[in-house]
Amino acid sequence: MDAILLAAGLGTRLRPHTLTKPKPLLPVQGKPILEWILGALPPPVDRVLVVVNYLGEQIQEFMSRQKFFPHYEVIRQELPRGTGDALRSCQSQLQPGKFLVLNGDDLFGANDLARLAETEAGVLVKEVEDPCNFGVAFLKGDGSLEKMVEKPKIQGPALANTGAYLFPQSIFHFPLELSARGEFEITDYLSRLARESRVEAIPLSFWFPIGTVEALEKAQTADLTLLRRDN
Repeated sequence: MDAILLAAGLGTRLRPHTLTKPKPLLPVQGKPILEWILGALPPPVDRVLVVVNYLGEQIQEFMSRQKFFPHYEVIRQELPRGTGDALRSCQSQLQPGKFLVLNGDDLFGANDLARLAETEAGVLVKEVEDPCNFGVAFLKGDGSLEKMVEKPKIQGPALANTGAYLFPQSIFHFPLELSARGEFEITDYLSRLARESRVEAIPLSFWFPIGTVEALEKAQTADLTLLRRDN
């Protein structure tokens, strides 16, 4: 199984740390974020595709040294136009079958990723009290995903999209349109898939997004035990 890691962002909210280093390579407790992610990927994953743009040569060099996956590809997103476009840029490189997609700057529990990999299609979600700051999962009566809505004006609690997905190859049959933000959104793929087939919404046990300087500082003392398998 392939895992796609989305690592092309500028990391503007993490400046000045990201002025000379891409966000996925920022250190957390002595190791780059990307190293933590690689170590948490489940056993079915035997190859990773890393989508890069900003300071992508540093990520290419890191991947050449990492010991987790001898089989990998670094794919340059020449003109960053959103997460959906980043995903499309990998289509011709994917192995047959379903594949994982993860944000390249978030830390996920290893056992949560293993559960996601067992589905035919799914997304990891987390209950939050401030849904207006997140993409939010709306569920069908059977508990599967109905649709994903970006930053809805609703009161919490609600289920936030954490940026970890399991997709079948069939998603590439769906057209993508520019969002209100002027980007192609991966969540549009997810909502469209949910109309056609079952998409599991899986509550996770550990998620640590590192999108701000404050989050990066907190990560230095966080308990990261659940990033290791079989805990």
